Amino acid sequence: MAEILVLYYSRGGSVARLARQIARGIGEVPGMSARLRTVPPVAAVTQTARPPVPDDGAPYVSVEDLADCSGLLLGSPTRFGNMAAPVKHFLDGLGAEWVNGTLAGKPAGVFTSTASLHGGQESTLLSMQVPLLHHGCLIVGIPFTEPALSHTTTGGTPYGASHVAGADDNPVPSEDEAILARALGRRLADIARRLG
Repeated sequence: MAEILVLYYSRGGSVARLARQIARGIGEVPGMSARLRTVPPVAAVTQTARPPVPDDGAPYVSVEDLADCSGLLLGSPTRFGNMAAPVKHFLDGLGAEWVNGTLAGKPAGVFTSTASLHGGQESTLLSMQVPLLHHGCLIVGIPFTEPALSHTTTGGTPYGASHVAGADDNPVPSEDEAILARALGRRLADIARRLG
C-alpha cells in the first residue's frame, strides 16, 4: 500500500485535527494510506535535546519518511502570514534531500489554521508551497469543483485546506473545513496513485 506523508506542526490542536481529516480522505482512495508525522518544536537554545518521541500525537518525522512517501501534505499554523518556525526549521534542513531529488515529482499540498478569518491563511499556504516547488514537488490544491469551497464561511481555499479557530481557539473544524480537508487528501492520494 502506498503512503502519503501528512506532516505538520500543531500547538493548539487545530492543525492536528485538519491532518486527521486529510488522512481520512487519503484512506478513501483504494491502495493508499496516510502516515501522520510531526516536526519537533524549536527552542531559542538549539542545543537543547528533544525527547526521542513526542509526549502525544504523531511521531517525529524522519528523512526516511520523505523518501518512502508517494506524496506529501504539509501543515502549519499561521505565524504573521507565514509558516511556524518549526516547519521552516525542518524545511531548511533538507539540503541533502533537495540535492538528491527525494521529493522531486511527488505531489504535495498544504494546510493551515488561523485565529481569525483574515489571519493570513492564503499567504501561509503559499509560503509553504515555495520550498516544495524548489524540491520539485507537483503542487495540488482544491479546485472549485468542490462545492464546499464556494459556500464555506470559515476556512478552505483553493491553495489548500484551512481552519479558522476563532478567538476562543476552537480546534474543531467546521463541517465545510472537514469536507475540504478530506477532499484535499483524496485528491492528492488519487494523483499519487495515478503517478505511481
